[in-house]
Amino acid sequence: MQFYYGSQMPLRILDEAEFWKQQEAEHTVVIRSLVPNLEAKYVEALEEWEAALSETHQKVIRFIETVTRTGYKITQALQQQVMHLVSFCLQQSLQFIKLCQQIKNESKVVSANPTAKVVLDHIIRESEYFVGIAQALLYQQQP
Repeated sequence: MQFYYGSQMPLRILDEAEFWKQQEAEHTVVIRSLVPNLEAKYVEALEEWEAALSETHQKVIRFIETVTRTGYKITQALQQQVMHLVSFCLQQSLQFIKLCQQIKNESKVVSANPTAKVVLDHIIRESEYFVGIAQALLYQQQP
């Protein structure tokens, strides 16, 4: 993501969050589909994460709709709420990365599936990309 959006930056980060939360929710399905015999505790965790990530995705969409309905006038209060949401999205992605790492490192089924390991590494890298974007924006906003 480029950082030359100026006053449109809150919309740009919301666009990124919207995209990546949807991706992460879809990644839970990819993992379950790729490893159909995955241990039940991981399947359950991935199902819970799918729901949580989808819920966050919907929150981000509501913020995008709010910003567009206000004529792109971003008040200080709205800016703070967006930054709070971005911080939440960042923390959520970090926790999702931990789950993916745990599955990759501890699942006996995944340990026997080289393709699943590669896909999990890819999913982790993609979530880390969003983490980097969110961190850059949050650090840029600090006084």
